[in-house]
Amino acid sequence: MTRPNRLTELDVHLTAADAEAELRADARAGLTAVPKELPPKYFYDARGSELFEKITELPEYYPTRTERALLEESVAEIAEASGADTVVELGSGSSAKTRLLLDAFRATGSLRRYVPQDVSEAALRGALEALEGEYPDLELHGVVGDFTKDLAGLPTGGRRMIAFLGGTIGNLRPAERAAFLAHVRSVLEPGEQLLLGTGLVIDEPTLLAAYDDAAGVTAEFNRNVLYVLNRELHADFVPEAFAHVAAWEAEDEWIEMRLRAEKAMRVRVEELDLTVDFAEGEEMRTEISAKFRPEGVREMLAEAGFDLGRWWSDEDRRFALSLATAV
Repeated sequence: MTRPNRLTELDVHLTAADAEAELRADARAGLTAVPKELPPKYFYDARGSELFEKITELPEYYPTRTERALLEESVAEIAEASGADTVVELGSGSSAKTRLLLDAFRATGSLRRYVPQDVSEAALRGALEALEGEYPDLELHGVVGDFTKDLAGLPTGGRRMIAFLGGTIGNLRPAERAAFLAHVRSVLEPGEQLLLGTGLVIDEPTLLAAYDDAAGVTAEFNRNVLYVLNRELHADFVPEAFAHVAAWEAEDEWIEMRLRAEKAMRVRVEELDLTVDFAEGEEMRTEISAKFRPEGVREMLAEAGFDLGRWWSDEDRRFALSLATAV
């Protein structure tokens, strides 16, 4: 699909019908699993996205501001070390952080194309419209798709660097991480690169506070997935009857968010013709957020076929950016 500006294109590999079918399948699988679980991607409707923006501004939630400060400090080095002429961003959303990358790559004289990828066509259209005005000479090629399986639709040619920021890789379980990184490697040519953002293992109190803030914003964000199911699948969850739980799982080295039923409940999901029982105190997992150690990042990249060339971290070693090359 070509937009009016000849330098801007938008390819749709994930339609609204596809997304609806995926929600139905994920909800049925998760609500009938033992223990129950739901994928974190369903937090992010319009209300959920607004709540997450509020979370990023909370004093307890350090990841977003730490990564942004780290990116600001290291972006010139990243651009010089990469030399890519195409920057691809997975899960781009509004593409706010990537403006730092675009400006740095333009300063090196190498950048000619930016490829934002997201599941939301509306978000991508909005981002492309804004970027057209800010970067009139830059080729823009949006891709609507799921980054875990739709990367074969990314435009080819030139020298590409894929950016996967925000610590989002931590939302994937180990097998999912391995499959995702292998998928990324499969669409890159040798010498092309991956810029990966990872949260690091730090002290437990700081981690827990980041995912269980005093103002209760994260709790509302967590319960938002139930509002999504009520609206999209005509379920009758009572979100207020579920408590927010955040726990540090030391063996797995991840934060686990759950919703705990405060009383025994029976929930009807009309669109799935499904009845789900919750026992009092039963917990349903809604998100993991894995944290990493430097040696673990190097190992998982190597297993996927990448060589970790450069590494940047903040002075408190809370977050890291890795520039890895496909071999």
